[in-house]
Amino acid sequence: MQSDKYIILDRDGVINYESSAYIKIPDEWHPIPKSIEAISLLSRNGYKIILISNQAGISRGLINYSNHLEIHKKFIDTCKKYSGDIYATFYCFDHPDEKSQFRKPNPGMYLEVAERLNINLSEVFAIGDSPRDMKAALSSGCKPLGVLTGNGKRIKEEMPSIELFNDLYDASQFVIEYDKQYILNI
Repeated sequence: MQSDKYIILDRDGVINYESSAYIKIPDEWHPIPKSIEAISLLSRNGYKIILISNQAGISRGLINYSNHLEIHKKFIDTCKKYSGDIYATFYCFDHPDEKSQFRKPNPGMYLEVAERLNINLSEVFAIGDSPRDMKAALSSGCKPLGVLTGNGKRIKEEMPSIELFNDLYDASQFVIEYDKQYILNI
């Protein structure tokens, strides 16, 4: 068992509202209710939060990189305001038509996280809102959990064996309780 506790989160549809037109500027980034509180809860319980997110809007030319950085800054600042901390962030800007090993549903970003941070992914929960998040988590060895915010209903339809929660807050409470029980049973 690794001494540090890690958790992997998707961004759009899990932490903030997703948009089919992409989140292009900071004013379009709006957190889903209780998602920032969930990040704070995880931080207070000693989890190192890793964000893994596809962001093809950059390669599609819909989002410029400086706006992406400003969106990310707004996200980080909002988390800090509520005592939430993001330990690491991994974004994939690759176009969906590219054969990228890093773009979810491929596990490349997860495997990169494991290698760079020396993490055993079999001990890490990964929370997402889409089948591609679940597929990447499963193929990398993580423990996938789905949320019904964003595209979560597609997980229910396509991958009924994945445990689903109403939102990030409910999933975070589950992870904390699960880990407490796991530690008690060692």
